[in-house]
Amino acid sequence: MQITLADVEAARERIAGGVYLSPCVPSIPLSNLTGADIWCKLDYLQRTGSFKERGARNALLQLSAAQRERGVIAASAGNHAQGIAYHGALLGIPVTVVMPKFAPLIKVTNCRQLGATIVLHGADLSEARAEAETIAAHEGLTFIHPFDNAHVIAGQGTIALEILEQAPSAPAIVAPVGGGGLLAGIGTVVAARKPGVR
Repeated sequence: MQITLADVEAARERIAGGVYLSPCVPSIPLSNLTGADIWCKLDYLQRTGSFKERGARNALLQLSAAQRERGVIAASAGNHAQGIAYHGALLGIPVTVVMPKFAPLIKVTNCRQLGATIVLHGADLSEARAEAETIAAHEGLTFIHPFDNAHVIAGQGTIALEILEQAPSAPAIVAPVGGGGLLAGIGTVVAARKPGVR
């Protein structure tokens, strides 16, 4: 599952035009609060409101013709589900999403409106993921993991290429960590391009 800077650069070319090149702008309130120069990468401006579209689109674009025709499946409570559903619809790929029963109604509704087949299953994400893997095996669907997937990680890493260009003097990048896919992508880029950045 090792990815390289070249994988992230290839992902950037692959997803260009399908994912919004979001701005990275100075935040006056956060800068005043911390006494540091804080810039914010506004990836909430993506169509589904999250950076997750980057990895979703990169993974979907690398499917074979047969995999595209059969379709994909994901397990997610929200942002990965929406990213897969949105870009699956754009690319004409059938999408099934298994969401735990506690998933926010707005995210379930959004995925349905984007054309995904929704399966509500389980009390948590691990139960939803197990169900998604079972359905994938029975129906021949390609399972796209929200973070434990090299194509997803490379797609998420494209955000770091943009940050290093948009805020070239930044001494550090602060990223949220859930499963670690975004952080792994950012770390790959920073280690190769600008190892002095924390």
